[in-house]
Amino acid sequence: MQEVFNTGKEFSKTPKRKKPEDFLPHGYAIFDTIYGDLNKDNLEDCVFIIKKTDKNKIIKDEYRGRLNRNRRGILVLLNKNDGYELVVKNYECFSSENEDGGVYFAPELYIEIIKGKLVISYGHGRYGYWSYTFRYQNNDLELIGYDASSNHGPTVLSETSINFLTRKKILNENINDDYEGDEVFKKTESKISQSKLIKLSEIEDFDEFEVSEE
Repeated sequence: MQEVFNTGKEFSKTPKRKKPEDFLPHGYAIFDTIYGDLNKDNLEDCVFIIKKTDKNKIIKDEYRGRLNRNRRGILVLLNKNDGYELVVKNYECFSSENEDGGVYFAPELYIEIIKGKLVISYGHGRYGYWSYTFRYQNNDLELIGYDASSNHGPTVLSETSINFLTRKKILNENINDDYEGDEVFKKTESKISQSKLIKLSEIEDFDEFEVSEE
């Protein structure tokens, strides 16, 4: 993947810039780019996944060769037609794509804009997935939804869905212990106590981040 560098100084959140790349902080590269409308103005906004370029974080693994262990972050830029405005910056909230997953590979990060919302997902192969849904509001992206599936191979063990706007949690548990048999789900609905919405700019590390399910 092509990396783009910017040798300028870090920019503040307020001024507009003509090109999205103008917001790239010094010492970082563009790792991935996602486009989509985040504020319902029919203009295509831009999300950069950025990656630090510290050479000290590039290692040589005995089995996997040269690995870049620099952490990744995110910039969210709104298209103002005559330029872009930075609304979210979080420089190191994602671990490197080259982390050691132990006996299994590390979860893989996916980021999409779906129906005007930013969805940050982690896929963990046969073990399932989890995802966070953010919506642009209050000059930030706030966490409004969480979904997760815990799997045993192709069999779903449980599914969790939380709506932080309604504070409603839905849990579907597979009560069939036979992994080869049909899935039989027991549905439970409950309320969570968390009322304050979490901002994307405030999440320090998604590896350590846990949503409140109570």
